[in-house]
Amino acid sequence: MSSRELTGRKVLIITVSAFAVVIGVNLTLAFQAVSTFPGLEVKNSYVASQEFNELRNAQVALGWTLTAEYDAEVSLLRLRFVGEDGRPADVAELALTIGRATQVKDDQTPKFEYYNGVFSAPVTLEPGYWNLRLSARSRDGTEFRQRVQLFVEG
Repeated sequence: MSSRELTGRKVLIITVSAFAVVIGVNLTLAFQAVSTFPGLEVKNSYVASQEFNELRNAQVALGWTLTAEYDAEVSLLRLRFVGEDGRPADVAELALTIGRATQVKDDQTPKFEYYNGVFSAPVTLEPGYWNLRLSARSRDGTEFRQRVQLFVEG
């Protein structure tokens, strides 16, 4: 068995190589984090904060409750809006974007059909957590906004 001498040059090469690997991994992860970030929620947070309480109070006054469920067997997303009286809420307009929390490449904007108190749309969702970013409007124009986390088993 031969033993080769460990010189200063070899130690330098080992040290520089180790730091290069660590820095390379860190740069790759930082680039991935920044490139998959979906972006800003609002353009001006100060202006949004000035309207927040007013909008929240109007939404609470609607008395709506939202239930979201996904049927993986038939790839169908169902939304139920129920008023304080337990009857289906009078939703005039509905817009929804469904996607992952960490990226926008899987975002979908399904088209819903209304029948018998339930909004339903065909959507194919892979297993895991999904965010539903929903905006609905009542007949009187009051906006109902909610973000719902949905877990799809797989």
